[in-house]
Amino acid sequence: MRNRFISDVLKERYGEKIYRLSLSSGCTCPNRDGTVGVGGCTFCSEGGSGDFATVPAPIREQIEKAKELVSRKTKGTHFIAYFQSYTNTYGDIARLRELYRETISGEDIVILSIGTRPDCVSDEVIAMLSELNRIKPVWVELGLQTACDATAERINRCYPRSVFEDAYRRLKAAGITVIVHLIFGLPGESEADMLNSVRYLAGLNPAPDGVKLQLLQILRGTKLGEEYLKNPWPVMTLTEYAELLKKALGLLPEETVIHRITGDGPKKLLIEPQWCADKKNVMNTLHKKLSENPD
Repeated sequence: MRNRFISDVLKERYGEKIYRLSLSSGCTCPNRDGTVGVGGCTFCSEGGSGDFATVPAPIREQIEKAKELVSRKTKGTHFIAYFQSYTNTYGDIARLRELYRETISGEDIVILSIGTRPDCVSDEVIAMLSELNRIKPVWVELGLQTACDATAERINRCYPRSVFEDAYRRLKAAGITVIVHLIFGLPGESEADMLNSVRYLAGLNPAPDGVKLQLLQILRGTKLGEEYLKNPWPVMTLTEYAELLKKALGLLPEETVIHRITGDGPKKLLIEPQWCADKKNVMNTLHKKLSENPD
């Protein structure tokens, strides 16, 4: 198919597979501490959607520990420093600048990837990111999740789509690589709603550098998990998700690289869909579907 996947893009660029190190910046989130909201997005776990990140510690210690974890599975030599948990541009800019400069100082770190909220992308933040981007490539991952403001309100995202659009345009104008997250299966959304979110991304000018797509995982310890246990709603089957994913990828422009087609959640917290726990089967099913010729 015409879509490009990030693993292939990085292998072409660096001549080898590049592995991600999940790290912690020590940041919190304005949607948790009362600055813009309380309790965070309803789907977000206590780990701030970064349940596999290393425990907060001096950054060199975190990097070495994360590399040890990677080495148990494979022999990686170059890495992406990945800050996913919470909001990684929220806090003291001087501290964050020092943290991220130290992170990318090692020759084996080839990319800095920072997850954040669009309402935490001030001009001062963009200036810092631009400075870092002159040293090593910087990716900013924006958690949009849905282009529907009604759904956003329901999941307590606590910012309108207009805030995303403003942050997105300023980041792109500064030459920063932007990757956008979408979640399929949010409560109340139809297939048409989900595909409209994809169409919205596809219509941005310039187009997103990358997207991460995943099915909603309903986890214990989240507000959404509590809601589901009290009043369950239908969740997609693996077959339904595979079909939706194929339609979604068909809507994206060729220049938008696919960074994720499913997500990993801690099995011990997973309520639904239970089929998500069998990652090997999930990936095999999705890749088989995506390899099929269009109808």
